[in-house]
Amino acid sequence: MSKTIEVLQTQQWLEEIIVGLNFCPFAKKELVNESIYYYLSELNKVKMALVELLEQCQYLQKHPKLETSLIIYQSGFRSFERYLELVDYANELIISSGFEGIFQLASFHPEYVFAGDDYDDAANFTNRSPYPTIHIIREKSLAKVLSVYKNPEQIPVNNIELARQKGTLFFENILNGIHEKHQ
Repeated sequence: MSKTIEVLQTQQWLEEIIVGLNFCPFAKKELVNESIYYYLSELNKVKMALVELLEQCQYLQKHPKLETSLIIYQSGFRSFERYLELVDYANELIISSGFEGIFQLASFHPEYVFAGDDYDDAANFTNRSPYPTIHIIREKSLAKVLSVYKNPEQIPVNNIELARQKGTLFFENILNGIHEKHQ
């Protein structure tokens, strides 16, 4: 099966930014082991996307060799506000469907802005991705890794510091390069 442009761009983003800058110290192992499932969604309606997210949780449960899943929204949820609405409902769904304690979600979006930050703050690039993406993480595996990682609470602080050192232009150039490479 050939990979779509969106999946290729997401993989390159993971390699260059998330793993390359060590934003997630646990991602390299999963990237190398090819235990990340990339699911391309064509949906743009919240209710349908929630059904799909639940299906992806069930898929991960049935495939224990897959460590994590990325739902990449090909054209839906381009509005950051609408995407945040989806993430809020998705977190509620994780709880109501009995997946609390099994899975947790992380969110990435091309227009990601942390509450209280300026749009141009380079810190936002710790969560900016080529496409709106919801990351489904196995909590058991995350807890295991965090238990042996020294000062895991420093990870986001260190990431923000590094992002600000690199600057907005650094990240914009990488993301633009990713889009241009896979046109």
